Amino acid sequence: MLRLTWVQPEDLLGHELRQAAQDGREPSAIAARWRAAGGAEAPARAGASDRPASRYLRLLAEDLLDELADLPSRLADQEPTDLARIKALCPDWPAPQATSPPRPATLQAAWLGRAVGCLLGKPVEKLPLAGIRQLAQVTGNWPLNTYFTARGVPSELLAAHPWNRRSAPTSLAENIDGMPEDDDLNYPLLNLLLLQRHGKDFTTADVARLWLDELPAGRTFTAERIAYRNLLSGLEPPRTARHRNPFREWIGALIRADVHGWTNPGDPGAAAEQAHRDATLTHTANGVYAAMFTAAVIATAATGTHDIHTCLRTGLTVVPPDSRLAKAVHHSLQLARKHRDFDAVVDELHATHARTHHWVHAIPNTALIAAALSHADGDFTGSICRAVSGGWDTDSNGATVGSVSALLAGGPAALPDRWTTPLKNRLATSVGDFNGIGFDTLARLTHQETARP
Repeated sequence: MLRLTWVQPEDLLGHELRQAAQDGREPSAIAARWRAAGGAEAPARAGASDRPASRYLRLLAEDLLDELADLPSRLADQEPTDLARIKALCPDWPAPQATSPPRPATLQAAWLGRAVGCLLGKPVEKLPLAGIRQLAQVTGNWPLNTYFTARGVPSELLAAHPWNRRSAPTSLAENIDGMPEDDDLNYPLLNLLLLQRHGKDFTTADVARLWLDELPAGRTFTAERIAYRNLLSGLEPPRTARHRNPFREWIGALIRADVHGWTNPGDPGAAAEQAHRDATLTHTANGVYAAMFTAAVIATAATGTHDIHTCLRTGLTVVPPDSRLAKAVHHSLQLARKHRDFDAVVDELHATHARTHHWVHAIPNTALIAAALSHADGDFTGSICRAVSGGWDTDSNGATVGSVSALLAGGPAALPDRWTTPLKNRLATSVGDFNGIGFDTLARLTHQETARP
């Protein structure tokens, strides 16, 4: 039986009930109706439940999703999605700085860093924090310092904490042969295509058309899959982000932000605005802020003149200060300053967020990204290892942290060979004509878009 992930109404309803409680609505009465009818909670880690619901429960889930969307939110004024309203809430919105575009070598480091961080996190994606720690410890790789390996891992530990099924064959140290396909690299490739075709003045509709032309539906997940479905149903942005989409504050828009930062060096405000136009196809509020924050951090790092702490502070200037995301990032930076041991930072972040947020939600993952970069003082190896060792969306967090810290490093030669050599300057993808492309070529193409007015 085919059980499509991230689209079954009976699976979406549980996620929407949690989302409603987080974004200031009161879903308890609707939740009671769902449970009284025999409705289940959302799948804990997978994208679909094991068995389909009855026709009655599926129709009820669709009705309740629409009722939840109509509930008023007490957070609406402090967490808008409209760009003008966001900017009105940000008193320190950043002004552009005169700067030269980063060298192609710097952009090559950023692409490589994104790939390395993603690859490091791939085999342990979806695993609980305890499992990640045990798998690394048993092979002498703790604190984390290199790619994961299955060599020497006892069978009983692998049975308790199996590697990510799809990723292990290509991302464990003994298996790496170039950079395998991953959505965390597909989206930067799509955004490179976006700029090549439409320039920096692209619209959200341009993003949608590009996806329909170049992105296989099966390569989308969570909010992106819902938005894709909504496009095929005839809905237009920004409704594509809102309609029956409980994942609209998850991490998907954040992982699309890098190119917007790379191509706006010294102009974090422009980078954030670009990220906003991209993100609102699929996300709202804090899901959009996570992308804007990341783009602004990267645009600041791309100048080559600021340390990671200045970059992170600048990123926060494009996020509404009373939003849940801003508060979570501030808290994570406080923890990074407070604890010398990063495991203590991670434990407090999990104590704060794990009970209430899904492991793919943008808020805890953005907080972990900021904490890892700050605690490692922007060092490449220290940053990616902290991000991945912190759990949650390990490959996405590793990718973003790798991009930022490699950009700060300045060039491929600054990245340790043990990380970059296994990639063999080769990236696999199903996007466009990019399959098998080298990171040096990607850097050259990105540099062309960075230099374009």
